[in-house]
Amino acid sequence: MAADPASTQEPDPRRELLLAYLEHLSHQRHLAAGTRHNYQQDIEALFRLNPGVALAQMQPQHIRRSVAQLHARGLGGRTIAHMLSAWRGLFTWLARHRGYSANPCLGLRAPKSPKGLPKALSPEAAGQLLDAPAESPAELRDKAMFELAYSSGLRLAELVSLDLAHADSIRRDAEVTVTGKGSKTRSVPVGAKARAAIEAWLAARASLARAEVPALFVGARGERIAGGVVRARLAQWAQRAGLPVHVHPHVLRHSFATHVLQSSGDLRAVQEMLGHSSISTTQVYTHLDFQYLAKAYDAAHPRAKKK
Repeated sequence: MAADPASTQEPDPRRELLLAYLEHLSHQRHLAAGTRHNYQQDIEALFRLNPGVALAQMQPQHIRRSVAQLHARGLGGRTIAHMLSAWRGLFTWLARHRGYSANPCLGLRAPKSPKGLPKALSPEAAGQLLDAPAESPAELRDKAMFELAYSSGLRLAELVSLDLAHADSIRRDAEVTVTGKGSKTRSVPVGAKARAAIEAWLAARASLARAEVPALFVGARGERIAGGVVRARLAQWAQRAGLPVHVHPHVLRHSFATHVLQSSGDLRAVQEMLGHSSISTTQVYTHLDFQYLAKAYDAAHPRAKKK
């Protein structure tokens, strides 16, 4: 019987180097598992785009051709920029730890793509989503998660990383302290409706959670809930509420920022609550705010309506 061709193939030296680099990301840079997985996917894409090309032989023209192929497939500039960053990091590590002489990614940039504004729900749509009734333990959990994400502008990773100890501070101080990007911590207020939803969930949590699990929000198996489950549940809630748009967790964060800015006009406060290191990142919400005001003007001002 002939041997399976796959079983006789030599190990790919590129993959061995990739695994060593991922170990470096884990133990030296302490990157989260999800971030490491993203690095792995991006670098494996480079391997597929350049079959048989050893990493030591990779030249700038290989990288330029790879970028062009990705762009031709419809990938946006931001996505390609993330991939370039992953490739650049790999070759920087190879130069420092494996004696490689050059980084073929240096000086190369991703093609620019139009910068889209983040999507945000209107206050009415947010209310329509969050005022939906919740009866089962899973529904009470969902309502608590979504109320908290909208109330405090939390990222998905921040939301699912919360423990029961955070519920104590929410009860005591009406705020929650989270660790965001770059391991930076910030404290954000928690509104009354979110606090009430969390209390209702805590009363039902024991029916879902395993006793030794410290996570505030748990999934069907009693373990810490996964980000993918949160995304799927939120999409279901939005569909059930009759919203005509797809709603993902970051939409709740955008909606929080937009609605706080509309009410207060305090861009610096919104920056701090979102955990943005630069206020220029937060300034995108001023464009959203202007759009909202422009629509209100067009709808209300007697001279604004077209004849």
